[in-house]
Amino acid sequence: DEVVYPNPGFPIYESMINFSGAKAVPMPLLEENDFGMDADNFESLVTDKTKLIIINSPHNPTGGILTRDQLQLIAKVAAERKIWVLTDEIYSRSIYDVPHESITQFPEVMPHLILLDGMSKTYAMTGWRLGYGVMPEEMAKVITQMGINCHSCTSAFAQRAIIEAYGGPQEEPARMVAEFRKRREFIVNGLNQIPNVTCKNPTGAFYVFPNISQTGRSSKDLENDLLAEAGVAVLSGTAFGKYGDGHLRLSYANSTENIKLALERITAFLAS
Repeated sequence: DEVVYPNPGFPIYESMINFSGAKAVPMPLLEENDFGMDADNFESLVTDKTKLIIINSPHNPTGGILTRDQLQLIAKVAAERKIWVLTDEIYSRSIYDVPHESITQFPEVMPHLILLDGMSKTYAMTGWRLGYGVMPEEMAKVITQMGINCHSCTSAFAQRAIIEAYGGPQEEPARMVAEFRKRREFIVNGLNQIPNVTCKNPTGAFYVFPNISQTGRSSKDLENDLLAEAGVAVLSGTAFGKYGDGHLRLSYANSTENIKLALERITAFLAS
């Protein structure tokens, strides 16, 4: 069995595919495509062995998104071949400039669709690990059985908190996204002013994925050196898969003051 998954992408996709015994088939999300899907490449990856397609939009680590046309193609291919689709939409409310597009708008894929979402991002509950899945009833029974044996249940206080979050005013999540928009502009502008570094403007989530290939350093070496010598924590693009090579992932879920300090330290380190 084969699973098509985004690469670079959330590392647990690939590790869980391998853990299950299936073959992990990477779907490259490249900078020249604005970190979106290449339609021809996607169709070439799907075979008679494909049992699952994983998508994540908005996307970690690049901040890229899948367009309506791309989602429609995935839905069409999956429906025709009766392939399950796992759509991870945890960043669906952390999006800028365009509305969020979900594959759930295409009815043909619904019988084989699993939607994952959660509270970590929208309601700043990172670490509480509270989320949910929407899927056909027969699949839900299997997932429930697995969940009972894996983690038993989620904490009561987190469940009470999310009732309040969902039922209460929604101004705070909107304000948070507005603040992320400002930080996004600040960090992208700052990165593009660093010699030999370029950075595209992400459409969603709260990450940037700058290209550092012209610095003459590998992503992993730069990750380690920035932490040890400049005191700046970044992640190598290769932490998210082989197609992340030549990039770093930076989160702008931090204060503008700290982002400014990090940019200054990165600039000074690369100039040294």
